[in-house]
Amino acid sequence: MYRPFATRTAAPSRSRPRTRALALVTALLGGLLALAPATEAQAAPVLLSQGRPVTASSQENGGTPATAAVDGDLGTRWSSAFADPQWIQVDLGAPAALGRVDLRWEAAYGRAYRIETSLDGAAWTTAYATTTGPGGNESLPVSGTARYVRLQGQTRGTGYGYSLWEFQVYGTADGGTTLPGGGDLGPNVHVVDPSTPGIQAQLDEVFRQQESAQFGAGRHAFLFKPGTYNGLNAQLGFYTQIAGLGLRPDDTTINGDVTVDAGWFNGNATQNFWRSAENLALSPVNGTDRWAVSQAASFRRMHVKGGLNLAPTGYGWASGGYIADSRIDGQIGNYSQQQWYTRDSAVGGWSNSVWNQVFSGVEGAPATSFPEPRYTTLDTTPVSREKPFLFWEGGEFKVFAPAKRVNARGVSWTGTPQGESIPLSRFYVVKPGTTAATLNQAVAQGLHLLFTPGVHHVDRTVEIGRPGTIVLGLGLATIVPDNGVTALRVADVDGVRLAGFLVDAGPVNSPTLLEIGPQGASADHAANPTTVQDVYLRVGGAGPGRAGVGMVVNSDDTIVDHTWVWRADHGDGVGWETNRADYGVRVNGDDVLATGLFVEHFNKYDVEWYGERGRTIFYQNEKAYDAPNQAAIQNGAVRGYAAYRVDDSVTTHEGWGLGSYCYYNVDPAIRQDHGFRAPVKPGVRFHSLLVVSLGGNGHYEHVINDTGSPTSGTDTIPSTVVSYP
Repeated sequence: MYRPFATRTAAPSRSRPRTRALALVTALLGGLLALAPATEAQAAPVLLSQGRPVTASSQENGGTPATAAVDGDLGTRWSSAFADPQWIQVDLGAPAALGRVDLRWEAAYGRAYRIETSLDGAAWTTAYATTTGPGGNESLPVSGTARYVRLQGQTRGTGYGYSLWEFQVYGTADGGTTLPGGGDLGPNVHVVDPSTPGIQAQLDEVFRQQESAQFGAGRHAFLFKPGTYNGLNAQLGFYTQIAGLGLRPDDTTINGDVTVDAGWFNGNATQNFWRSAENLALSPVNGTDRWAVSQAASFRRMHVKGGLNLAPTGYGWASGGYIADSRIDGQIGNYSQQQWYTRDSAVGGWSNSVWNQVFSGVEGAPATSFPEPRYTTLDTTPVSREKPFLFWEGGEFKVFAPAKRVNARGVSWTGTPQGESIPLSRFYVVKPGTTAATLNQAVAQGLHLLFTPGVHHVDRTVEIGRPGTIVLGLGLATIVPDNGVTALRVADVDGVRLAGFLVDAGPVNSPTLLEIGPQGASADHAANPTTVQDVYLRVGGAGPGRAGVGMVVNSDDTIVDHTWVWRADHGDGVGWETNRADYGVRVNGDDVLATGLFVEHFNKYDVEWYGERGRTIFYQNEKAYDAPNQAAIQNGAVRGYAAYRVDDSVTTHEGWGLGSYCYYNVDPAIRQDHGFRAPVKPGVRFHSLLVVSLGGNGHYEHVINDTGSPTSGTDTIPSTVVSYP
């Protein structure tokens, strides 16, 4: 599946006979193919690669140079050394709008390979990929603007090298249409300033539409320009973002409230998902703001000049959330919140712990006291980099990309903000209906991507191959992969930032929904890691959806900072096989850090970790409610699949504040042998673990491996392990 890439064993180095007859037959066949009418509906592309500068990773011998693959002679060829991987690259001389790539393979061909494109020869985007290449003559549709085109061979089809009679790139030499940056943000981005009339009415109307629209198509962002706003109560429903447009939270002050409550669900806040508040200062009317949310609801870069209540009116159930880079002057009332993670913030105090409250880098946080009260506190966060955000300066929109922090404690914005300011003109503003080919062209052209609120369908993978690319969503913009494609894939490059969007699986099974780095990724990104922030993955709920794995992290040093990866347990298209998804998150990369990891309800393992030196600070999980019986989750001799599994090959791993809950409501007799599974090694360590049976619907026998007491009864009392081993 998605295990680390293993290099194939090279065949012994030797030459082999070639026949001129074979070359002539191939030439005739190539000539006939060249006479065949083009199938492209666009203007006929022209051959751009012939005679252009070309380089390769290797060559078999002196008679098979890279230049032979672009000389137009079907009797000469390039061939590589007998090993994987190998590549050949052509420089077109100037950016061109690509149309197709033709490969004229000799008998030694590539079974698995990628066609990659680049504007600068350094940052590469995958334009085509296969693992079932047939050899012979292949004509491959590609799109986008590029100067450099590369065939990256991954797996050979024979024991010999890769061998091409011709490597032909077709397109439009003038580079085609250049995509514009910047522009209008669309009708569902509501930009206001203190003089805007009827702000409260706008807020109320969107809340009326979104309050209970859990699986609706509405998406909205309210953006407040710097200034002071009096007497507002911004109630936030589903898929609604509210944010200030200052460089600091205190630039935009609301003398009023930003409220999330649970009246729509009879006082139960456990389904208050998919919303956010960011970059604002609040002076609550009664001294305390109410933020009663559960998963996928971020509270970032906020300054509350008072207290914060995390429970709904009446103190009904609430099931977890996330605060980062925020200052709460007063006390945070946790009350009925079952679990919560707070990072790099400052608080005036904290009350109550319920099951699992975790803090890292938080001034004013309670000291570690797990298992009672259930607080787990790290003095600093090892590595963090705040989410990019839109702001208004000098009469135009810009995006601020904050700098990386090491061993952070407290908020990032008390002094001069550290990071990069990027004008909106360097972003391609994505509207619903934009094709994936256009998105890939924008990235290849050097633009970042800003998804406007809405539902965006993609019929091919969005490829992020340029270092430092930002993909930012507004209003919980939602990406739906059609026809079983992977929605988004990041190359093994530095500093990509993904933030603020939802990936919703389509009805045709996608092998993955989101991939960070290709299989076998090995580059060191410690100085400038890729970050995944407020990116949520969903399988089912809005309709039938299917996926093999939600998120695969192959690149080293990746930071996953607040994600909810969810196989739906309610909504439309829900059933043990209807929205099948066996695995939630799989980590193959080394030195990956997860801060605020929420993964729920997958048919098998919710999290699998293969990389070395991985760290997780806070994990929340529920096992799949809808398992029909014990046999459906039998894992060989083990009863049930662990919520979080570290592979036996791993020697170093650490986690703090991890919880797993079961609620087997179809068959309450189901037993899980353990919530967590890990190798017993000195370098593999866990702190503050717990498992909970919700109302006695199923039970755990142990917390981790064979350690920890079983859950029992119907009282929903956690079984805990303070440290392991």
